[in-house]
Amino acid sequence: MSDMSNRLAELRAELAQCGVDGFVIPRADEHQSEYVAACDERLRWISGFSGSAGVAVVTQAEAVLFTDGRYTIQAARELPAGFWQVQASAPAQPAEWLGARLSQGAKVGFDPRLHRPAEIAAMQTHGLVPCPLGPNPIDRLWHDRPAPPMARMRPYPLALAGESLPDKQARVWQSLAAQGLDGLVISAPENLAWITNTRGGDVPMVPITFGYGLLLAEGLKLYVAPDKIAADTAKALAADGIALAPPEAMDFAGLSGRHLRFDVATASVALLDAARAAGVVPVPGPDPITALKAAKNPVEIAGMRAANLRDAVALVRFLHWFARERPAGATEWDAAEVLAGFRAAINEYRGPCFATISAAGESAALAHYKTDPKTARRIGKDEIYLCDSGGHYADGTTDVTRVTVAGVPTPEMRLRYTQVLRGHIALLRQRFPVGLDGAQLDPLARQFLWHDGVDFAHGTGHGVGHYLSVHEGPASISQRGRGVALCSGMVLSIEPGFYKPDAYGIRIENLALVVETGPGLFAFENLTWVPYERALIALEALSPDEIGWIDAYHAQVAALIAPHLAPDVRDWLAQMTQPLAG
Repeated sequence: MSDMSNRLAELRAELAQCGVDGFVIPRADEHQSEYVAACDERLRWISGFSGSAGVAVVTQAEAVLFTDGRYTIQAARELPAGFWQVQASAPAQPAEWLGARLSQGAKVGFDPRLHRPAEIAAMQTHGLVPCPLGPNPIDRLWHDRPAPPMARMRPYPLALAGESLPDKQARVWQSLAAQGLDGLVISAPENLAWITNTRGGDVPMVPITFGYGLLLAEGLKLYVAPDKIAADTAKALAADGIALAPPEAMDFAGLSGRHLRFDVATASVALLDAARAAGVVPVPGPDPITALKAAKNPVEIAGMRAANLRDAVALVRFLHWFARERPAGATEWDAAEVLAGFRAAINEYRGPCFATISAAGESAALAHYKTDPKTARRIGKDEIYLCDSGGHYADGTTDVTRVTVAGVPTPEMRLRYTQVLRGHIALLRQRFPVGLDGAQLDPLARQFLWHDGVDFAHGTGHGVGHYLSVHEGPASISQRGRGVALCSGMVLSIEPGFYKPDAYGIRIENLALVVETGPGLFAFENLTWVPYERALIALEALSPDEIGWIDAYHAQVAALIAPHLAPDVRDWLAQMTQPLAG
């Protein structure tokens, strides 16, 4: 038996000793973070699945991984054959699946630190009896489990944050008071970073510090491991009236009867149980910081513009390298490393905001392909090459996807690229009234693919944080929607795509800022300045207006980026940005 199958057998033995009929294993930590620390990669340890979204269910008879459309193909490749099944997240959610296979009243184990109340309520809805387990059975089996991260928290300068701690707290309090609340439990590390004007390093890709915050009329108390806070940081926090305590000291003592907001997106069952035990009245709902953080202030907006401009210079240098090298036999990993080098040369660069997706040919057909030095394939002649990447800079965050071709594309490649590009442009150009959410805008990006009966199985856009998480709520552009209206100051990606299994994939992504263009009217201001791939554009499929828009965009790219380039790269950019009909 493989190591993974041994682990599965050992877990089943643990579950039998605990007296439960099944166990749910989310890819989650105590804060429902997208990027988790190595010590919280329980799902990967038990199954081998390395994607960023998934939930496993293990019974004595079956083991199933639920994941979304981005990862179903990847999961099928990574999970041990014969021991695991893969199912799409919808419509068969874990609780529904368990309810259909186990008898009424069956006991299902879960770690209360890793689940939100809604997930446990779903089990009860399907006739199951949720049983909190502690410690987590996987933790008992994972003998070489990494230690928790202890990166230092550091102050984030007011010159970059654009708003002081007292002003931020006052705005949060205004929202809480309007709802008749006595305080706020901050369980999202990104929100904690925003309200304290700090950044950290507890996980790769996101500059956060794990901990909790408690905002009351008496002030803000920060619950973070003491070893993460240097003396100068502690002094700066204290100067702003922030009290410090270790995470284990968060017991809600003395708060009986107080109505506290708990974020439904990040507050765990364990956190809510502790509050209720102390007599606190939890009021589930959205943390008001999430919406305040999403609407960037003028300083943050200026930083996002500057960061994306710098990043575009690195991307153009990379695309020039690719055009010069093809088809010299570089691998997907080689290409990603070259791009990383161009970014690293920028003084303000602080690191990647997600793992670069560097994908050629059939790899690009996996929307969230993971590039690995051991398995990277060579970029073949006449293959589509897709690069989705982004960086953190001292003053902002970027996320951009471009597609090129190492040779001559097929007519089908040109058609699909142009359909994706037209949807991308349609959304970037769209004006829309106040009150619209992303679900209402999403069809604009899919309309030209729909004409041929094809689509893509991921959202069209996500919010982007300001030197925080590259995937930021509460807004998105997606078919599912979140019921959150877009508002001025939000930064979102616009990234439609097309994926032909085992052949190629296409995605085109820019970041855009929501701006007010008139009373009750919004539009997108483009932030990304990287040329589109001329060799993949089917000019005959574009309207005169679309051609005019692309030509104007390329002219702006040349004007903004060319002054920062060496002569040979500048000459190449001039060719890439000349009028399409020229």
